[in-house]
Amino acid sequence: MKLIKTLSIVFCVLVACAFLAPTATADEWNKRTTVTFNGPVEVPGVGAQVLPAGTYLFKLMDSPSDRNIVQIFNQDGTHLYTTILAIANYRLRVTDKTVMTFRERAEGQPEAIRAWFYPGENWGQEFVYPKLRAIELAKITQQPVLATPIDLTTAPVEALKTAPVEAVAPTGETIELAKVVETPPVQTAKIIEPAKVVEPPPADIKTLPQTASSLPSLGLIGLLSLGTGFALWMFFKRGANQRATVSNRAS
Repeated sequence: MKLIKTLSIVFCVLVACAFLAPTATADEWNKRTTVTFNGPVEVPGVGAQVLPAGTYLFKLMDSPSDRNIVQIFNQDGTHLYTTILAIANYRLRVTDKTVMTFRERAEGQPEAIRAWFYPGENWGQEFVYPKLRAIELAKITQQPVLATPIDLTTAPVEALKTAPVEAVAPTGETIELAKVVETPPVQTAKIIEPAKVVEPPPADIKTLPQTASSLPSLGLIGLLSLGTGFALWMFFKRGANQRATVSNRAS
């Protein structure tokens, strides 16, 4: 009975994990986020419009290759309002809350949504507007705006995948994207050079100067040889005299 009870508990835990794990993974994958607007907000993209104040659902389009296409739904996700083309934007300061940025507008005018940052991430989504509308916003805000020459308000969603993106200045001129989208700082890796092995300088072998001739050494050797020979001669001579004395006494 204990074994059956234990197996039942394990089975229930596995089933619970099977239901809970996909939900958490899905939210992390598509950045599903619920956002509440206190006032009307202008949104671009396919189905561009001004959303009234309310609660909406933001998430990335469910496709591995389309990580910069954002969809906005109603709160329960049953109605799609717009699908927006975006470019990855970088922020230095990461927060644990959702951050939405807007373009300043005249009083009484709806704010135009600019970017969306998911909690805990450096990368966010900078939204792209149709070029004519982007130029108007740039003149109003006196800031460059991301734009595309394609009219996405009526284009099919598939057009977002290949739509070119540029940036327009308040003058209407096209400028570099880097002036609108902040790229991550380049981290220069420090190249650590291997330690150089310093070999000690070769020792100077100094030859002492020859201060004397070799003749005194030869002379000394000669004197030693003569002394040795004289000592041997005296030894043998003394031995011969002793033998002669002994011989005379015997006779």
